[in-house]
Amino acid sequence: MSGKIPTGLSSIFPKSTTSQNIQQILPVRVKFVALNSDSFPLTWKKYGEYLGMGGILFEELNNPGNTNLESLTFATPLHSNLKTLPLINEIVYIISLPNPSAQTDINSGYQYYYFQSINIWNSVHHNALPNSLANEPTKAQQYENTEAGLQVQSSTSETLNLGKTFKEKEVRNLQPFEGDILLEGRWGNTVRFGSTVSDSIPPNPWSNNEPDGEPIIIIKNGQTESTDDAWVPQVENINSDKSSIYLTSTQQIPIDGASINYDSYETPPENPNEYIGEQVLVNSGRLYFNAKSDSILLSANTSINLNTQDTVNIDSKNKFIVDTNEIYLGSKDATEPIILGDKFLTDFKKLLETVIQLTTALPTVGTPIPFIPNITVAQTATKVGLQAQTMLASISYYKSKTSKTL
Repeated sequence: MSGKIPTGLSSIFPKSTTSQNIQQILPVRVKFVALNSDSFPLTWKKYGEYLGMGGILFEELNNPGNTNLESLTFATPLHSNLKTLPLINEIVYIISLPNPSAQTDINSGYQYYYFQSINIWNSVHHNALPNSLANEPTKAQQYENTEAGLQVQSSTSETLNLGKTFKEKEVRNLQPFEGDILLEGRWGNTVRFGSTVSDSIPPNPWSNNEPDGEPIIIIKNGQTESTDDAWVPQVENINSDKSSIYLTSTQQIPIDGASINYDSYETPPENPNEYIGEQVLVNSGRLYFNAKSDSILLSANTSINLNTQDTVNIDSKNKFIVDTNEIYLGSKDATEPIILGDKFLTDFKKLLETVIQLTTALPTVGTPIPFIPNITVAQTATKVGLQAQTMLASISYYKSKTSKTL
């Protein structure tokens, strides 16, 4: 690369050099991002294949328009554990620092590393700055639109070159409040390390008369659709954002429960949207908890509530065990006890055996001398005796094969 870039954005950045007169820090435009071997196999192999993953090819700001990627310079991410991959045409800082060969030759063992993209448009979605804006009015207008509000390009207009699959959408910044630390992805996925901020402008839904400075963490994926101007930032909305996790300390969160029915309680718990205090709220279109090698354990000091507008289904391939002092089925006011199967059937068996003995003796009842049997009694006794024998023979079938009780 050349030593100086005297025009454009680079003129506002510091120019420090190494002993070999290599400029150490300067802004450049990203032209290629190495993510796999498919898009540019020669460069992928040249820069170490997977060792170069996440690296970029860049052009100098005062020398735009070079379409020969092979002639561009390569830079790798500066940080190994936290990577923000730039898009094509975004501007990044690069810095010249030692590479592995510096162990043997400190004077020549240098390579370029890049920082995250420069926040040119103050947009979480993208901050691309195309080549030669003055010579390409169509692109220039697109970028003015981007600066004004991240407007989605129509299918008939020239689209911005941001990458192979990255297409511009309307994605809003997250509204900051005093003291916040915000992590924002490019697609409306955010993490807020925030706090209670009373009388905030705009207001936020978690600051309702609690002391300022109480901590809250909000994890959100997908933003709420809005009719506001596209550049207006958004505040999280637990009911309309696609998926959210709220970790509160003293806040009250206005979540709309899908089903709020606590008829089984003598003393119902507070509704989720009325509770003030430490809680974790998880809200999405569907929740799926999976323990792939062990157990899911739910533990509560007071109660565990399962609440639904339709059915509660429990499927087990082995056993369903409830260990408790009392079980109420149908209502918390249920009073009728459940019969103990073994005890009842043991006594019932004895009763049937006695009935059979009785029905065997009954046909002998009649006028003693001369003996005249009572036909009605005899017929009834025979019928009852046969029924009792049938019930006695099948008594084991009265026992449930699945349900047990104490």
